[in-house]
Amino acid sequence: MKRTAVIMAGGSGERFWPLSRAKKPKQLLSLASEKTMLEDSIERITPLISKDDIFIITSQLLLEPIRKALTELPPENIVAEPLKRNTAPCLALSAGFIAERYKDEGSSESEISIAVLTADQNIYPNDEFIRTIESALNYVESNPALATIGIQPDRPETGYGYIEVNEPFSKISKNPDIKPVVRFLEKPSIEKANEFLKKGNYLWNSGMFFWRLDTFINTMIKFTPEIGRKIEDIRKGYSKKTRIALPEALDRITPIFESYPNISIDYALMENADNVVVTKATFIWDDIGSWDSLDRVKKPDSDGNIIQGNTAIIDTKNSVIINASIKDKIIAGFGLDGFVIVATDDAILICPKDKVQDVKKCVEKIRTEKGDKYL
Repeated sequence: MKRTAVIMAGGSGERFWPLSRAKKPKQLLSLASEKTMLEDSIERITPLISKDDIFIITSQLLLEPIRKALTELPPENIVAEPLKRNTAPCLALSAGFIAERYKDEGSSESEISIAVLTADQNIYPNDEFIRTIESALNYVESNPALATIGIQPDRPETGYGYIEVNEPFSKISKNPDIKPVVRFLEKPSIEKANEFLKKGNYLWNSGMFFWRLDTFINTMIKFTPEIGRKIEDIRKGYSKKTRIALPEALDRITPIFESYPNISIDYALMENADNVVVTKATFIWDDIGSWDSLDRVKKPDSDGNIIQGNTAIIDTKNSVIINASIKDKIIAGFGLDGFVIVATDDAILICPKDKVQDVKKCVEKIRTEKGDKYL
C-alpha cells in the first residue's frame, strides 16, 4: 500500500490579521514554534510518510512562496488550485492528481491511502500522533471507509464542529479505537457545548481525514456526483508533462473547478456518507485559529499575557500584545485586561480578546473601504 499525505494550505488566515497577509498567511508564520506552521505539519508526518509522498494543495498566489519555503519537497508536490472552491473541490483535485502521479509508478487507486491534514494545528507528543494516524490508515486500507480523528473536549468550545458517537470512548485505554460516526454537528451554542461536554459521547472535529483513494472517489461519486464524476477528468488533466508545466495543467483543470460548487468536505461527503468512522486522538491537539489560541500554545507570563517585540507594558493582564514591526516603534500600554494588540509596519489591530473571532469582519471592512493594500 502506498501511503500519501495531503496538507491543505490555501487559506488566508484572516483571523490572524495583521500578521497574516494574503502573500504570507498564517501557515507561513511561526506561531506555535520556531518553524512555520506548514513546516511543523510536514515534520510531524514524516516518521510515517516520506516527503516524496507528501502533497501541499494551495492557491495560485501562494504556490511560489511555498515552493521557495519548502525546498525539501519536490516542487511538483506543491499544487495550486485554479481558483478557490472550498475543501471538497480541493480534495477532489488532490485525488485526481495523486491517481495520475502513482499511475505512472504502477499503483492502482485501491493501492493508495491518503492522510488529509491541515497546516494550522498544534499537536504533541508526536509519537502519539503517529500512532493514532497509523491506526486510522490501517483501518481504511483494510475497509471501504472514510475515517476521521475526534478530539475529546476538555471545555465547552463553540468554535469547533462536533462528532457524535453512540457511546463515549474509554478514558483509560491508550490504544486507538474505531467507532462509527452517528452524525457531524455544526459549531454549537454555549448551552449545547456544555451539554456535549457533560454527555461525553461528542468529540471535536479535527478536520483530519483518512481514506483509500478508490473509496474516496467512489463515495464522492455516490453522494456528491457533481464533484466525484469529474475526478477522472482532473486526473487526465495532470499528465506527467503538465504536472510541471503549470499553465498547461491549469488550462485543463480550470473549467472543471469553475463547474464545482463552493462546498466543504464536511457538507459534501462526511455528513452524508454511510461509511464514516472516527478514532479518538491520544495526543494533545489545538486548532490555531485566532489570536486567543496563542494562550494555549505559548506560555503566558505571570499576569497571563503573551508579549512579544518592542513593548513597555504596565498593570496589564490576560492580553496578547505583539509588536512585529521592523521599524523603530514601541507599543506602550497600561491598565489593560483581556485585549489583543498587534502591530506591523503598516497596520495595528486593537480589540477585546473575547471578540477575536470578529477580526474577519474588520478585514472585510478594510477590503471594502481601502482595497487590498493592507491585506
